[in-house]
Amino acid sequence: MKRINNTIIIGVDHGFGNIKHASGSFRAGLIKYDDKPTFTTNLLTYENKYYLIGEGHKEFTADKFLDPDYYILTLAAIAAELRTEHITTARVHLAAGLPLTWVGEQRQAFRDYLLQHKTVDFSFNHIDYHIEFVGADVFPQGFSAVADKLYMFRGTNMLCDIGNGTVNVMYINDRKPDSQRCFTAKHGVHQCVMNIKENVLRRHHIALMDSTIENALINGGEDLPADVFETIRGTALEYINELFRILREHEYDPVMMKLYIVGGGGCLIKRFGQYDRNKVFINTDICATAKGYEYLSAKSAERRSVC
Repeated sequence: MKRINNTIIIGVDHGFGNIKHASGSFRAGLIKYDDKPTFTTNLLTYENKYYLIGEGHKEFTADKFLDPDYYILTLAAIAAELRTEHITTARVHLAAGLPLTWVGEQRQAFRDYLLQHKTVDFSFNHIDYHIEFVGADVFPQGFSAVADKLYMFRGTNMLCDIGNGTVNVMYINDRKPDSQRCFTAKHGVHQCVMNIKENVLRRHHIALMDSTIENALINGGEDLPADVFETIRGTALEYINELFRILREHEYDPVMMKLYIVGGGGCLIKRFGQYDRNKVFINTDICATAKGYEYLSAKSAERRSVC
């Protein structure tokens, strides 16, 4: 979080797999209850309804502002961030984002969605919060993760943000983003996970949980049978090869340009991919985009105060 006068800027990266804030993340899922559930870890209470945060998995949707769950997940992210400094009452300016090619069309609708209530009272993990929303900014995701590092982007560069649902790509030439050369593809890490589940079931007759696959992709498969992990590794390589094929279709030249990878998919490429480490740079901080939202929002606030 960032403070400007009596306002706290909180960046929230609304992923399809995980919700990220500057100091952490949690799974982008929830289960709603009318009555208080038996287990109350990560329980959020709002308007007499109960939500277990981090349970289940969000399906891909191109219009997050039509999904009421993302509002509840936003409240959970705010609470998780405020808890790092033991704050329970705050004036909050939200900083969020959308895929590069959607942000122009959907920015206002998503901003209105985030600011649908001026004040909100809720509890999360048995702590009560009172939030006054004073504004919201919506930025291009991916680019936000490197906005404070543009000095590195000399020459021709491709920025690739690999999320759970989508891959977002932007060209940055001589430290200037090229808004005319952006694209979004539905080839996020969840596609890799689904392919792994199918291949493992077909070859080994084992139904793996998503969490088992994700742990193997991030940390390795030491606890899995060797042949099962080999299927996971091989399928991950197929996913990575397809990703680079998509990038080449959009004029990625590994000889003439540098590639900067952000988002959760970077960990997968770092573990299983083969790439030129002098030309491909991977940021494995999955909170980088949320931090970038806060950076850009604070810069915008500084400019407004000067004006």
